[in-house]
Amino acid sequence: HRDLHSFPTRRSSDLTSLVAALSLGFSATTAQAATLTWTVTPGGAITGAAGTTTLEDNTAGLTVTCTSSSTTGTLKSGSGLSGTGIGSVTSITFNDCSVDGITLTVATGTVSFPLNLKSYKSGTSSGKIAKIHFAVSSSVCSFDVNGTSATANNGTVRVKYGNKAHTLKVLPGGSTLHIYDVSGCFGLINSGDSGSVSAAFVISPAQKITAS
Repeated sequence: HRDLHSFPTRRSSDLTSLVAALSLGFSATTAQAATLTWTVTPGGAITGAAGTTTLEDNTAGLTVTCTSSSTTGTLKSGSGLSGTGIGSVTSITFNDCSVDGITLTVATGTVSFPLNLKSYKSGTSSGKIAKIHFAVSSSVCSFDVNGTSATANNGTVRVKYGNKAHTLKVLPGGSTLHIYDVSGCFGLINSGDSGSVSAAFVISPAQKITAS
């Protein structure tokens, strides 16, 4: 004879155990990420060169394509480093950008975008570049790209750096970029649209970044 009244109690108990296990796992993962120490060789001043680079309005499904882009920055050097602020992007240039035959200019203004690394696996470091903001303009369209507002200067993009190819990839997924202060653009772009950037910068001199 089964006691039907015991079923909810068991389910509740099992659920409680599952939540506790997941919480412990999450806490352990968070603690591990927080305690990673990083080693960078050689560090110092770096440059990056990328081929085709895209800026996308994900909401509108509109893509600005640049034939190339370049960047400069700095990386800390040595061991026992924190992943937070381990590097900084000090300039970025987008070249020959257009959409549907319309030439666009991308202006970044003063650049100081921190690089924060969070995880490491098999020669690949993952993290984010923060405080991103830039402006896009043409004779018929202009808009700002930022984070939570047109002047917040707090947009972020996900990045991965691989030691083997010494390439810093800017990933379109997980971006917090949004579009603001739209002027013109034939109504195709609207303030509040979500945005993203995709590029792969070959870094020079080649860097080796590891964590443990």
